[in-house]
Amino acid sequence: MSVDEGLYAWVQEALAPLGTVTMRKMMGAAVLYLDGIIFAVLDEEIWFKADLESAATWDDAGCGRFIFTSKDGTIETMNYRRPPADVYDDAEAMQRWAALALEAGARGAAKKKPRRTVGKGTSSRT
Repeated sequence: MSVDEGLYAWVQEALAPLGTVTMRKMMGAAVLYLDGIIFAVLDEEIWFKADLESAATWDDAGCGRFIFTSKDGTIETMNYRRPPADVYDDAEAMQRWAALALEAGARGAAKKKPRRTVGKGTSSRT
């Protein structure tokens, strides 16, 4: 897998009205963030973040799940969906589906516990 830089540029352009899209490359693909919230994975195509709350919308649109084969041959899925084809040439469609993914990303981030920080002059020891 490799990251499609042209597609990344299109995502940035199409989603500019929603915020700033940034990318972090990892393991042959990239994670996309919109104003700091994970909303997609990018390789040769884009995969939008999904969750239980948004699953019915993705299913109704016929959007396939991100499926891969692990090193041990096990078939795995992740909470990312392939969007309808019009996101590749219609900015409004890109914005609509990315907004749904952004909502899932925000819900996922809210569920995570905040990291405990140790303030200056204090110790984590008890």
